[in-house]
Amino acid sequence: MADFYTDTVRNLLARGVLTHDMRVLVLCGGSLDRRVLEGCGFKNVVISNLDSRLHEHEFTPFHWSFQDAEHLTFADNEFDFCIVHSGLHHCHSPHRALLEMYRVARLGLLVFEPRDGALVRLGVRLNLGQEYEVAAVCRNDMKFGGVRNSELPNYVYRWTSNEVRKTIRSFAPSGEHKFIFFYALRVPWSRLKLLRNKAYLAGVVAVLPALKALSLIAPGFCNNFGFAVLKPRIPEELFPWLTVENGRIRLNREWVSARYRKKVEPTAE
Repeated sequence: MADFYTDTVRNLLARGVLTHDMRVLVLCGGSLDRRVLEGCGFKNVVISNLDSRLHEHEFTPFHWSFQDAEHLTFADNEFDFCIVHSGLHHCHSPHRALLEMYRVARLGLLVFEPRDGALVRLGVRLNLGQEYEVAAVCRNDMKFGGVRNSELPNYVYRWTSNEVRKTIRSFAPSGEHKFIFFYALRVPWSRLKLLRNKAYLAGVVAVLPALKALSLIAPGFCNNFGFAVLKPRIPEELFPWLTVENGRIRLNREWVSARYRKKVEPTAE
């Protein structure tokens, strides 16, 4: 899990999408985020969560903030980048949390989440994957780890690449966003080891080489992915039918009038 997270962050650093001096907000964060981001050289990071068991001293040298991912208290564009690792599917509305990330991030966001697909749905039907995350609650003394970190197992919301694009474009139809996708095969070892029926664990071990080969040949079959969303630069990358007036994005009426006729109202007889 940490390897895919670390490799993806380093890939974005190498591309110049991320830089070490960025102010970064992490949602649904924990010790894994601290280890990965500190190891990658970040300095100015705020790790947030609504888990009441967490304390600020656990995240040194970074800062800590108690935050609800679906209702962040931060201002628009307060951070350069926003990151969440396997946290959105614990929200009542993963889409709302994603758009809160978009709101508070000036440049873009990075998300790691389960991915939807035919192979994943088959795995759920065979009880190799979960539709509701009961195992996470079991691992947390049956008190935490579910929806909004409660004892109630959350539905595992799985995304597709096209759904990510549609969600962002609907929320911010101002310019063309850049989307970068990363794919990974992640076996739910911790859940499989908790199951009393060890046949599931043995079955996954048996087919794992084939699954790894398939994930290399066709990444689209992977059950997990990361996606970076880069905001359009305003006003340079505004859609041509838009303009900026007094700091507000407005309709470019000249552009529209040059291409469309105004609606002709029918005359009364």
